[in-house]
Amino acid sequence: MYDSLRTNLSNLKNNKFFELLVVAVIIISALEIGAKTFELPDSAVSITTVLDVFITVFFLFELAIRFIADDDKRSFFKKGWNVFDTLVVVVSLIPVDDSEMALLARLVRVFRVLRMVSVVPELRVLINSLIKALPQLGYVVLLMFIIFYIYAAIGSFIFNDINPELWGDIAISMLTLFRIMTFEDWTDIQYETMEVYPMSWVYYMSFIFLTAFAFLNMVIGIVVGVMEEEHRAARAQKEPSLSELQQELREIKEVLSELQKK
Repeated sequence: MYDSLRTNLSNLKNNKFFELLVVAVIIISALEIGAKTFELPDSAVSITTVLDVFITVFFLFELAIRFIADDDKRSFFKKGWNVFDTLVVVVSLIPVDDSEMALLARLVRVFRVLRMVSVVPELRVLINSLIKALPQLGYVVLLMFIIFYIYAAIGSFIFNDINPELWGDIAISMLTLFRIMTFEDWTDIQYETMEVYPMSWVYYMSFIFLTAFAFLNMVIGIVVGVMEEEHRAARAQKEPSLSELQQELREIKEVLSELQKK
C-alpha cells in the first residue's frame, strides 16, 4: 500500500498541472505579502489572513508530497533547496499576531517568494551557477579591491585639498571611486579636479577602463562559463547514460530470444 501511495504521489509531484499550481500559489503568496504593506480595510485584512493560512498549509502539504515521493529519503535533507523549503515552511507555522517572534515570522514569509527558485529548474541552474562561480569571483573581487585601494590612496593624496568631502581619506576615496565606477555623476568629479590638474582625466579614464570594463567582463565571463557547465550537467542528468542504453538493449535481446524459442 505504501509503495502504491508513493507512486501516486510521485506522479502527482511530476505532474505539470501540479507544478503550475505550486507556481501559482507562490505568486499569490508574493502578491499577498505585497498587499500587506498597504493600509487595507478590515475585510481585506481578513482575506489576507485566510490566504496566509491556506498558503502555509499548501506548502506543508507540497513538502510532505515531495518527501514521501522521494526515493532516497535519507538524502532528502542533504539537498540545500529541500532544507531551505523546510525551514521556510516550519517558520511559517509561527503565529504572526500576538507573538514575540511575529517579526521573524513576517520576514520568513517574505522569503517564501524564493520558493519559485526551488520549483523552477531553470532558476535553480542560475542560482547554482552563481554559487559555484563565487570562488573564482573572489579572486576578481580581491584584485579589484587592490586596484581600488591604490587609486583611492593616490586620489586622497592628490585631490584632498580640492574636495575633502570626496577625497578626505582612503575610505571616503574608495566610496568616491565606487561612485565613479557606477558612472553616478562622475564627470562632475572629474571636471572639478581638472580645474586644478588638467591631466587628471588620465586618472579617471584608466580607473574606469580597469574596473567598469575589464573587471566587469571578467565577472561576466566567469559566470557564463559556470552556467554552461551547469546546463551541460543538467542535460546529462536528463539524458540516459550509455550503460543504461546498453542494459536496455540486452533486455530487449533477451526478450526477443525468448520469443524466438517459443
